Amino acid sequence: MSTKLTQLLEIKHPIIQAPMFLVSNTKMVIEAMKEGIAGCIPALNYRTLEELRAAVLELKHAKVAGGSFGFNLIVNKSNIKYKEQLRVLCEEGCDFIITSLGSPEETINKAHKVGIKVFCDVVDLKFALKVEALGADAVIAVNNEAGGHRGHLSPEALIKELVSHCKIPIISAGGVGCKADIDKMLSYGAQGVSVGSPFIASLEANVTDEYKQACVEYGAKDIVMTERISGTPCTVINTPYVQKIGTKQTWLESILNKNKKLKKWVKMIRFSIGMRATEKAATQATYKTVWVAGPSIEHTKAILSTKDIIKDLTE
Repeated sequence: MSTKLTQLLEIKHPIIQAPMFLVSNTKMVIEAMKEGIAGCIPALNYRTLEELRAAVLELKHAKVAGGSFGFNLIVNKSNIKYKEQLRVLCEEGCDFIITSLGSPEETINKAHKVGIKVFCDVVDLKFALKVEALGADAVIAVNNEAGGHRGHLSPEALIKELVSHCKIPIISAGGVGCKADIDKMLSYGAQGVSVGSPFIASLEANVTDEYKQACVEYGAKDIVMTERISGTPCTVINTPYVQKIGTKQTWLESILNKNKKLKKWVKMIRFSIGMRATEKAATQATYKTVWVAGPSIEHTKAILSTKDIIKDLTE
C-alpha cells in the first residue's frame, strides 16, 4: 500500500511502531524493519548518551530495504538530556525523529540539516498548524483512544479536521489494534498510523511476562485515566493496585498545582516518582502494578512475536 508516509520513509506498510517508554527496544525495531514498517524508540529509554549512540549504530547496521527507524525526543525543559540527545542523533543519523511535549523548532532546524525527517505529536489543529509552519514533515495526530498521554478528540474528528487544514501528511496515533482499524484511519484521510499498545505483548518487549499477560487478559473497558504517574492524565490498566491508590492527584498536589510558582516543580516531582513506579512495575514482579496501555489491547489475544503482530495488522 502506497501512501505519503510509505513514500516519506520508503517503507512497505504505512505503519510506525510507536515509541513506548520502557517497552520499545532495538530488537523490536529490527523485527519491525524486516516486516516493512518503521520502528521508533524513546531516546529516554537510554540512560546515557553512549547507550543511545550504540542503539543508533545497531539499527543502522541492521536496516533493510523497506524498513525505517527513528527516535522520539521530549523537547521541553523537563528533559534536561534533550539537546545532547538531539546532537547524538544528528551526528550518527536516523530516518526520522518524533517530537513530543514542546516546541520542535530547534529539532526541525538541526535534523533537516543532516537529512533527518521530523514528525511532531499534536492533539489539535492549533498545534498542527504551528509545527507545519516550523517545517515539520508530518504530524502525529494523537487522539482520545491513544495509550499513555492521549488527546481529547476522536480519531475521525481529529484526522478530518487536520486533513482539511494542513498540507503535510497526517499520521493517526491511537485506537489501532487490527487491520480494520488501520483501514478506518486511512479512510478518514490519514496517510499512516502509529501503533503502540499491541506491541507491549510482544516476545521482544523489555517488560515482564506479567505486564504482557495483562494486555492479553484485560480489554478496552479496563483502561482508565490516572493523574498519579506524570501529573498529566495518562491511560493505565485498571489493576487492583490502581483501584486501591485511586486515579486522582492527592489533595496536597491539587493545592500546590494551583500555585503558579510551585506548579512546575510539583509536576517534575510527580513525574519522577511516577516514572520510577512505572519502571518498577514494568520490569520487576511486584504487586504495585501500574501498567500503561491503551484501549487497543482489546485485540491482543496472545503474547506473539513482533513479526506475527505486524502480520495481524497487515494481512
